Amino acid sequence: MTVEKLGLPTAPVITRTFKDVVESYAFKKGMPGFRFTYVPHPITGVPAELCRKYLQGNDPVTGKPVLDEIIDAITRPLSAEDAKGGVIERPAPRLLAANTEENLQKLFQESGWTDGLPVILPTEARVKEMLKGTSHEPKEHVGRMQASFPHEAWTYNVEQVAVNAVMAGAKPEHLPVILALASIGTTSLSTSTTSFANMVVVNGPIRNEIKMNSGIGALGPFNHANAVIGRAWTLISLNLGASGSPGEIYMGSLGNNLNYNNVCMAENEEELPKGWEPLHVQKGFKPGESVVSTFLGWGITHPDQSFGRPFHEQIPFWLKFISPFSSATLILDPTIIKQLNDNEGFKSKEQLSEWIQKNSMITVGAWKNDYYAVQNFVHPYASQGREPTATWMKMPDDAMIPQFSSPGRINILSVGGGTNYFWKAADFGYGRSASIDKWR
Repeated sequence: MTVEKLGLPTAPVITRTFKDVVESYAFKKGMPGFRFTYVPHPITGVPAELCRKYLQGNDPVTGKPVLDEIIDAITRPLSAEDAKGGVIERPAPRLLAANTEENLQKLFQESGWTDGLPVILPTEARVKEMLKGTSHEPKEHVGRMQASFPHEAWTYNVEQVAVNAVMAGAKPEHLPVILALASIGTTSLSTSTTSFANMVVVNGPIRNEIKMNSGIGALGPFNHANAVIGRAWTLISLNLGASGSPGEIYMGSLGNNLNYNNVCMAENEEELPKGWEPLHVQKGFKPGESVVSTFLGWGITHPDQSFGRPFHEQIPFWLKFISPFSSATLILDPTIIKQLNDNEGFKSKEQLSEWIQKNSMITVGAWKNDYYAVQNFVHPYASQGREPTATWMKMPDDAMIPQFSSPGRINILSVGGGTNYFWKAADFGYGRSASIDKWR
């Protein structure tokens, strides 16, 4: 839009690895003739001298000189084909032709409609049974999802979400949670090259109604509701949010096995001491409401622990693996929360988060040099004078600065069965929450 307003000729230069992504995107926007020039990949961390050689060399896709292609892209007049725009319509049939289960399973796999595992085939009868789990009409709009900002957004209705719930192996009583999760409109399959993962946390009465696990083995493969609700989010992202297709839309270099069911669990609210509010109450919901919340990050680690030191003193060391100015989520067994409350003086999650934020410090040198996220996403703003990072760049390398920008970026969850003083630390940041009761 901006280019059209200003009338500026533009020649996009893309690294070779993203050829399929950009060509697919241009095609979907109705501009298959868009002029791209390619250079070798990667350019992150590559010396300026080598980048200059890339520009002086040949396009690894076409074999033509890069500079010639750039000049051609901005000087050659647009043809009628080049000037085409608009969105390509891709209507999808509601029903597939009848076939054997074996053939249909094969079709679903080959079409990219699954997470690589067998699915429950969504017959009309099964979808109709699933829809008994909600009072909402099948054609009612639920949400809108896109793989990332440049990609087109898809919308979906109650029936389409129910289809994916069937495929995931869910039961009708799970559907309100899955609908609420779908209503948030966030994909579980980010297009980022850094292989993001996600987390789902359920709070409120529905946890017990559908027998979700928040105790022993809550993060393990032991609970039907935990497994299928988390899996349904991935299938919705694939089939209703256009977030699959590795190399074309999904670009996570390694991928992430947490995407299978997105670390789905319930919070162990019953074991929280007085004053320690469950997550949904912290986010503004009433204690008696049922709520689903999403988180985004890269992964979870089990930090080393030292029983000779108070837990709150250990926590900053647990979080050293997290990039500065990112977020953190502590998944604490109730035994640790009880210890923090009874013996270490912390009477709320907020009090603990504030202490962690004030006591998790890093050196300016580490911030400047050691963290990928800071190098790529913080330094550019600091160079433009944005505070406080502009000041930090001028400080000596041994000066100390906070690892987390605010206490609100540190989340505390009560999960576990109380069998040991164990915990997990994650770089997950809170995303959004949605009412489950709305979708009953």
